[in-house]
Amino acid sequence: MNFILLILTFVITAPNVLVGEENDPRRDPAVIAVEKVIPSVVNIATETIVYTRHPLEDLIREFYDPFYRKRTTNTLYSLGSGVIIDEDGYIVTNEHVVRSASRISVKLHDGREYECDRIVGSSKSDIALLKIRSNPGEKFPAAKFAKDGDLLLGETVLALGNPFGLGGSVTRGILSSKNRRPPRENEPLDVADWLQTDAAINPGNSGGPLINLKGEVIGINVAVYREGQGIGFAIPVKLVSEAISEIFIPENLKSLWFGAKIKNGAGPLTVQSVEPLSPADKAGIKVGDVILGINGKFGVSYIALINELTEKGEKTPCELIIKRDDSKKTIKIQLTPEKSFFNEELIRKRLGILVEEINEETAINLGMPILNGLLIKSVDENSPADKAGLVKGLIINEIDGLPADSILRTARLIHTKKIGEPIKMKVIAQRRRGYLMEVRTFEVELKIN
Repeated sequence: MNFILLILTFVITAPNVLVGEENDPRRDPAVIAVEKVIPSVVNIATETIVYTRHPLEDLIREFYDPFYRKRTTNTLYSLGSGVIIDEDGYIVTNEHVVRSASRISVKLHDGREYECDRIVGSSKSDIALLKIRSNPGEKFPAAKFAKDGDLLLGETVLALGNPFGLGGSVTRGILSSKNRRPPRENEPLDVADWLQTDAAINPGNSGGPLINLKGEVIGINVAVYREGQGIGFAIPVKLVSEAISEIFIPENLKSLWFGAKIKNGAGPLTVQSVEPLSPADKAGIKVGDVILGINGKFGVSYIALINELTEKGEKTPCELIIKRDDSKKTIKIQLTPEKSFFNEELIRKRLGILVEEINEETAINLGMPILNGLLIKSVDENSPADKAGLVKGLIINEIDGLPADSILRTARLIHTKKIGEPIKMKVIAQRRRGYLMEVRTFEVELKIN
């Protein structure tokens, strides 16, 4: 009798077990992980307008200008993938997917389509951030990043994306290898920096997420090794987070100087570095501070924090709620335009040269093709530049291997240097010989004032 009652109780209290709805053998961890992340995966379509030059264009212009004004154009189309990482519609993808695109559109897993804007991107990391043009208050499903370095060799991974433009798809494999070397400063990421998997990553998968069985993003699909078989690569989420921390900043968004680098990704928003004399430094922000909120808003994401700083930080002071050691405190900070500090005077103070950016008019006056660089207008006596042999009329083309393409960026680079620290310049000298222009390139080393 007791046995019969026990059976009846089991049937009444656990009908789903008998029916098998919760024990469907098909719903393994991979299926559940895909269901969690696939709403955040988008298909990206781009259009790039390329202006072409007809071989006889100069002749046509000579005889028919101003009637001949329109240049011939071609439109290039490409497809890729991306993943939403913030509910306000921010998408991370590969920079090479959207670079130079004239128009970007995305299609969500549920069929909705939107236009997108490229907000920031980096060729060095091959990471770009897009923003969906959505209605005010509209929210989107966002994927979560795994913790930095939370990787197991041989664990099951899933690559989601849009191969060959066929729409959302999933491939399965294992994590074959972690990145093989420590990051190298000022060098583009390459195969040795990426995760390797045997999950199929085909054209169109670029920019889509590589996820683990928890449904967390562990990488951004970047390439397939065409010479091999069954080998694909993804940028590790640690490097993706670092790239976003470096490019999605007030300095890049609106040329407003904040001066602190904050860790993006899983975990707390921790201050990683503070520039000397910056608004962050003057406000009293320290390395190791954890930002808990801004302007009364707590638990904000990295993107929401930077947006709040950028939109309000120039007009009025923002209030940052931080945790330092075991105490909480409020810090007021107001951002300033970068040009008010990073300008010609900073370069002159630290190097002893007055420079100007080379534009089309300057290049014509110099009698040379347009190029990126800074023209030296004067050199202060006994300055680092004078001691290195720099003179008026030379063109600074590179500083420490980076293009000297703007006064602002050059002043920024110089500001990071300590007194007495050397910098290397690539300099161009030109001299006219009759109808010919002699151009010579050489390198010099200066020590910062």
